Amino acid sequence: MAVGRIGTLLAMEFNPFSPEFYDDPYDMYRWLRDEAPTYHNEQYNFWALSRFSDVVDASRDWKTFSSEHGLTIDQLNDPDNAMKHSSIIMMDPPAHDRMRKLVSRVFTPRAIGRLEPMVREVITEFLSPLEGAREFDLVADFSAPFPVEIISRILGVPKEDRQQIRLWTDDMLHRDEDDHRPTQAGMEAGLHQLLYFLELIKEKRAKPADDMLSRLTEVEVADDDGNLNKLTDEEIAGFGTLIAAAGSETVTKQVGNGVVLFARNPDEWKKLLADRAKAVNAVEEVLRYWAPSQYQGRFSHADSEWHGVTIPAGSPVLLLTGAANRDEREYEDPDRFDIDREIGLGLGLGHGIHSCLGAAVARLESRVAFEEIAERWPEYEVDEGGLKRVHMSNVAGFSNVPVAVAA
Repeated sequence: MAVGRIGTLLAMEFNPFSPEFYDDPYDMYRWLRDEAPTYHNEQYNFWALSRFSDVVDASRDWKTFSSEHGLTIDQLNDPDNAMKHSSIIMMDPPAHDRMRKLVSRVFTPRAIGRLEPMVREVITEFLSPLEGAREFDLVADFSAPFPVEIISRILGVPKEDRQQIRLWTDDMLHRDEDDHRPTQAGMEAGLHQLLYFLELIKEKRAKPADDMLSRLTEVEVADDDGNLNKLTDEEIAGFGTLIAAAGSETVTKQVGNGVVLFARNPDEWKKLLADRAKAVNAVEEVLRYWAPSQYQGRFSHADSEWHGVTIPAGSPVLLLTGAANRDEREYEDPDRFDIDREIGLGLGLGHGIHSCLGAAVARLESRVAFEEIAERWPEYEVDEGGLKRVHMSNVAGFSNVPVAVAA
C-alpha cells in the first residue's frame, strides 16, 4: 500500500493484494473510514465502502449492489462473468431466495443443536493426537483439517476425499502478491473440484444416503412460472463447492485467529478459563476483531451517493466488513480485544441476504474448539516468529500458528 502527500493530506492506496494488507490492514482501514469512506482504486478498478453503517446499508440493498457478477475482483471485472450462476452466492432474488430455502433447513438452530455431539467428537479426534506433545501447529495440525471433516460429513463426501477438498479450496483461493487473478494451480483445482462433485452427485442419484447432497438430488424448485423442476447436477455441484469452501476456510481462520489473540491478550484467556460460558461471546469478538472474511464483492446496478461521492452503475464494489468491524462510530475503543464486549449486530460472517448460510455451524465449531483447547492447554505460548498468514482473495488469517504448551 503506497503512501504519498497531497498538500497537507496524507494519501494512501488500498491494495487488497499487497503483503501489508495480508499482514495488518487496520491502519489502512482507519484511514479509509476517516479520509476516504467512498474509495476508488484505479489500478484494480473497484470502489470500497468501509464505515459500519455504510457496509450494513449496502449489504441490505441487493438491487443496487448485486452478487450476480461474482464476488472477487477478477470476477467483477470480467464482462463475460455477468450471467446467471449455478452457485447461490452469485444469485440475487428471487432465484437466490428459492435456492437458499433448499439448504437453510439443515442450518436451523434446532438442526445445529443436534450437530454438537458430532462436532465435539470430530474436534476431539483431531486434538487427541496432540496431547502429550510440547510443541505443535494449532492451524496445520488442528484447525485446518477438522472443519472440512465436519462440513464433508454434512454434505456426504466420503472420508477418504475430505482433506483433498480442503487442499483444492486452498489453491482456488490463493492469490500471488499484487495479482487479483487466480493462479494456474487455483484454476486447475477449481476444475478438479467441480468434476469431483459432478461424479459424486451421480453416485448420490444412484444410491441416495442421509446427507445434504442426496437430499438436493431429490428436491424440486419452482421456476419463475411456478413450474417445479429438479436441480441439475451443475446446480448441486455449485452448492457443494460453496458449502465445502465456506465450511472449511472460515472456521480454520477463526480458530487460528482466536488462538493468537488470546496469547496476546492473556487476561481475556483467563476470563474464558474461569468461565467456559464466555466462549460464546468470545467467538463473536474474534469474528469482530479479525474477521476471517475481510470483504465481500458486489457489482453496482445503479448510481449511488456516499459522503458526497457517486459510485457509478457498472462498477465493482468491495464492502469492507473487516474495516466496519473496527469502526469507532459503532464500537467504543474498537482496537481493544474484549470478550465481554456487547457486539449487537455483527458483520463477521456477512450481512443481508448473503449472510453466511452456515454461520451457526461456524459459531458452534469455533466455540467447541476454544472450549476443548482450554480444557487441554490452559497455558500455551505462540511462537510469533513462526506465524504465517495466507494470501487469499478475500479470506484472512494464519496458515501456521506454532505453539508451545505447558507440561
